[in-house]
Amino acid sequence: MTGQPDWLAGGHRRDLAIERIHAAAADLIAHQGMAGLNIDHVAAAAGCSRATVYRYVGGKSALRDAVLTGATARIAETIRRAVAAHTGPDRITHAILAALEAVRADQVATAFLTTTSPDEVDTHLAGSPRLADAATELTGIGGDPLAGQWIVRVVLSLLFWPATDPGAERALVERYVLPAFAALPS
Repeated sequence: MTGQPDWLAGGHRRDLAIERIHAAAADLIAHQGMAGLNIDHVAAAAGCSRATVYRYVGGKSALRDAVLTGATARIAETIRRAVAAHTGPDRITHAILAALEAVRADQVATAFLTTTSPDEVDTHLAGSPRLADAATELTGIGGDPLAGQWIVRVVLSLLFWPATDPGAERALVERYVLPAFAALPS
């Protein structure tokens, strides 16, 4: 192929291929929703063949999971920075509000929430033990897995049915969520 640059020039080929494919998939999801995640479209956007997508990242579900994992990691890091200086009830409030802001700002997360079925949201988010564990860590509420699941569900409910403004969401969290954690051991 004379005259055409190597699509993976400049680094470790496997890592570059995976990165480029994930980026193409994330862009398609962000702009076309979950329905936009099509192996042929991903391959075209990444500048590779369909076989290359399968070789480096697997099929559609593996690709979807990898893109969602990347979005989740970005969101978790944003929340982690937002709550670093907070403890106790203040940390819980900041974690929930930072989660709302971070998810709303992430195009992949927003596309996932708005273009998937409630069953998929339940499976990948509300029912995820890893997400519940992250919620307990980020809020600082300790090792109660049910508390983590409840935090995830609180965030999801405010994402699907937002309050009128950020001040109203803060008031809802402070008035109705925080008292539920007052009885938890520190």
